[in-house]
Amino acid sequence: MVNTEAVSQEQLRKYAELLVKKGAHVQEDQKIYLTAPIEAAPFAHLVVEEAYKAGSGAVTVVYDDDVLTKLTYMNNPLEYFDTVAEWQAERANSLAREGAAFIFLEGSDPNALKGVDPKKPALARKRRNEAYKDYRERIDFGHNQWLIAGVSTPKWAEMVFPELKGEDAVNALWHAILLTARADGDNPIAAWDEHKKNFDEHKEFLNSQKFVKLHYTNEKGTDLYVGLPEKHLWEGGGAETDGGVYFFPNMPTEEVYTSPHRAKTEGIVYSALPLVYSGNVIKDFWFKFESGKVIDFGAQEGAEVLEQLLATDDGAKHLGECALVPKESPIRQSGKLFFSTLYDENASCHLAVGMGFPDAYDGGLQMSKEELLSEGVNDSATHVDFMIGTDDLNIVGIKADGTAVQIFKNGTWAY
Repeated sequence: MVNTEAVSQEQLRKYAELLVKKGAHVQEDQKIYLTAPIEAAPFAHLVVEEAYKAGSGAVTVVYDDDVLTKLTYMNNPLEYFDTVAEWQAERANSLAREGAAFIFLEGSDPNALKGVDPKKPALARKRRNEAYKDYRERIDFGHNQWLIAGVSTPKWAEMVFPELKGEDAVNALWHAILLTARADGDNPIAAWDEHKKNFDEHKEFLNSQKFVKLHYTNEKGTDLYVGLPEKHLWEGGGAETDGGVYFFPNMPTEEVYTSPHRAKTEGIVYSALPLVYSGNVIKDFWFKFESGKVIDFGAQEGAEVLEQLLATDDGAKHLGECALVPKESPIRQSGKLFFSTLYDENASCHLAVGMGFPDAYDGGLQMSKEELLSEGVNDSATHVDFMIGTDDLNIVGIKADGTAVQIFKNGTWAY
């Protein structure tokens, strides 16, 4: 039965404290850059309060407004999105250079940009990634902490709980967010300390195996070989900055991941869940790979949006991540489709096209993007996860000598 009771202010404050102290792990006097949907301003206030209580420096807050964003796209020509205002880029770049922590509260309407020419948000995203160079490099190479976490908003809530309206839907989504983020109990921080131990066990096993490739199969038709760089590392749960600060970039998170070799993926893979991208929902899609590159694709719905994603740059046609998530994850067990990559990727094994992870390569945080690329770690202005995990998904790890080890059987850990 869906819980539509209002979540107590005390529980929301515990969630806000979790995001500050365990998620972003804000340090004494550290500045913070916070983004949030305008509808979630009351919760953003709680996060700011908890940040200052934890001893943070100044907090910069930027609110997102889906309605204004769509109006901007609908009423300006394509060429308008070919540039980024210097002050916008410098706001994020300067705070990144000053060592700020970045907290992104996610709650956008999954259909916010329905009807918008997909070329416009695609171009805008590409130019932002270019303009926010210092910010992106400091995030990608482990200099700054960052966190993405969910907040309940009306449009999103009514999509996740279509049988409910208004406050009932918002309350139901808040309960789901707290449950899946392990923030519904008396001590969410202690719950995440325990959660970290599970990640460490899986990472230790996978890193000991030294697989050269993974073979994915299921009844949907997925038959995919994903090659791995020689010095790949399995990561998961949290991350550590080059200054030694341990943080959790995603709350919730259930994945153990690495970066594939950009040139060594072969075969076909079918999506298991819809993908929300650029305010549009893409359903029942597939990719065919040859020598690591997408050479063909299709979708029952949203193929034109998928085309714009792949056209971002050459790196967008190659894999940057493969992640393992068992079907027992709280998100999967909730039985809900969240229409949000932050949640749905943690309900299912997934892959990502685009940017690879420097921390998923031994010594990668001390290497340049060019050096990583030469070792097979993909580079791109984008990184988009898509879910492939089904209840019958099997994954076999293959070693250099041909030894095969069953990693996943019927959608969960086999060992």
